[in-house]
Amino acid sequence: MAKKRLFGTFGVRRTANDVLTPEFASRLAASYGSIVQGTVAIGGDTRTSTPMLKHAITAGLLSSGCDVVDLGILPTPAIQYAVRNYYEGGIIVTASHNPPKFNGLKFVDEFGIGTPDDMEIAVEEMYFDSEPKRVSWDKIGKVYHNETIIDEYIKETLKRVDVEAIRSRRLKVVVDCGSGAGSYTAPYLLKALSCEVTTLNCQADGFFPGRDPEPIEPNLQDLIATVKDLGADIGLAHDGDADRTICIDEKGNFVLGDKTFALVEKQMLKENNGGIIVTTVATSQAIYDVAEEFGGEVIATAVGDLLVARKLKDTDGLFGGEENGGLIFPDFVYGRDAAMTVAKLLEILAKEDRPFSELVAELPVYYQEKLKIECPDDEKEEVMSKIAEEIKTTTDFELDTTDGVKILKDDGWVIIRPSGTEPIFRCFAESDSMDKAVEMANWGIGLIKKYKK
Repeated sequence: MAKKRLFGTFGVRRTANDVLTPEFASRLAASYGSIVQGTVAIGGDTRTSTPMLKHAITAGLLSSGCDVVDLGILPTPAIQYAVRNYYEGGIIVTASHNPPKFNGLKFVDEFGIGTPDDMEIAVEEMYFDSEPKRVSWDKIGKVYHNETIIDEYIKETLKRVDVEAIRSRRLKVVVDCGSGAGSYTAPYLLKALSCEVTTLNCQADGFFPGRDPEPIEPNLQDLIATVKDLGADIGLAHDGDADRTICIDEKGNFVLGDKTFALVEKQMLKENNGGIIVTTVATSQAIYDVAEEFGGEVIATAVGDLLVARKLKDTDGLFGGEENGGLIFPDFVYGRDAAMTVAKLLEILAKEDRPFSELVAELPVYYQEKLKIECPDDEKEEVMSKIAEEIKTTTDFELDTTDGVKILKDDGWVIIRPSGTEPIFRCFAESDSMDKAVEMANWGIGLIKKYKK
């Protein structure tokens, strides 16, 4: 298959109005529209550049003969939900967790799943090597607006959990939307569940004044402090486009995304008497342990939530997700879904009637270290193949090259994989002690340093 020239792991992400200009966005949208030839929904997150890019992609789509339905500013999963139920395609304007100067275009197919490789290559070929379809003046598409999707998305989320059980608990919740798209959904969802809600950074603002949009521990210190000060049951944080949820327990501890994943996985398997769980090669062994205990079967894909979503659809899977707090409930949205994650976690809290920290403490325990190192994009392939070659010829460790290089040792694993959106390698390691995890991650970084120029 041809090498991709624009698309990363999900869509095209660049600095706004520098690389990602209106001209670039419009031609890319026209190339996509030339293939889809139907009604395309668009929406986006709260970034300052989102309105500009929405106008540009609208023009590109209309010029290719597509009708456009503008859904407004709303979470990525709400747009994916709308496309799956009503439209032939969708373009989501978001850079997810990246800093404010970035934006991106996520393209989805008629199921609301990120577009497959062959379609992305077809879009790129049209963009670079030929011309997008431009229809005659009397065939130009029309623009419509649908303001109802946010309410419908919240209502449909509520239908999928035991609302009365949650309402009866009157849970005390602090939510930090990071001024992103979750500002339009999370506080309202929590109110509908009769939670006692305290909001942080829930005013939409594309400059992200309260914190950086990535929900990592250093960025969530205000949330942690507020949970402790108020004696809340749980703290919740979303990224810029509200497809991921990160939790803070009632003691103010940051809970890693794969703990949340394992907790929800356990509940889903119990409720459904087992089922197929799909995740990526970079996710914790805990997911496999929980599956084994509760009758699940785990399938691992390369990294990328759209690959997990597609595999869930193809296998009729029960539940899926990634280690970063992005959980996928395939009967609702074929993509990471923060609202559904929140609703499910609150349902678990309400029904178990025990502190969140206690529920997390019962999960299998592994320790992880995550490091990254800069590496030019054009060196990544060679670095990976040399590392794989060294492991194959000089060790008896098991090797998994589904995505990057995953080295499986007796006491854990390390995965070295190139970022799809930045000139860096990420190196994750997991083991049964923190010291070992740190040591393995540093060993992985050492391998990259050894082979990069």
